[in-house]
Amino acid sequence: QVQLVESGGGLVQAGGSLRLSCAASGRTVLRYGMAWFRQAPGKEREFLATISATGDTTYYGDSVKGRFTISRENAKNTMYLQMYSLKPEDTAVYYCAARTVVGGATQEYLFRYWGQGTQVTVSS
Repeated sequence: QVQLVESGGGLVQAGGSLRLSCAASGRTVLRYGMAWFRQAPGKEREFLATISATGDTTYYGDSVKGRFTISRENAKNTMYLQMYSLKPEDTAVYYCAARTVVGGATQEYLFRYWGQGTQVTVSS
C-alpha cells in the first residue's frame, strides 16, 4: 500500500510561483509512474503532468506546458510540481497520483494511489 501526501499549496498572486511536493510512504514508489492532476470547483479533474519511474520521461497537459515542471527525487520518495506564471484559472485542488507500473500516464483510471489534495489559490 502507498500513501501519498501533497504539500506546498497556498495563496499566491497572479504571476507568482509555487512548488508542490508529493511525499510517498508505506512502500517505495521508485518503480512507479506518477502524475499531477487538479480539480477546480464545478469542473472535472484535469491531467497536468506525468513522469516515469526513472524521471527520464515527462509529459504535460496543454494548459500547463511551458509553465509547470514535474520532477521526482526517488531517494526521498518524493515528486514535485514547480509552477511558474500562475494564473487565477490555476486555482484548484491539486492531487498527486501513482501507478503500479514504471510508465507515466494521462488518464485517471490508470492510477491506483491518490493523495488527499492541496489547495492552490491564485488571486488576480
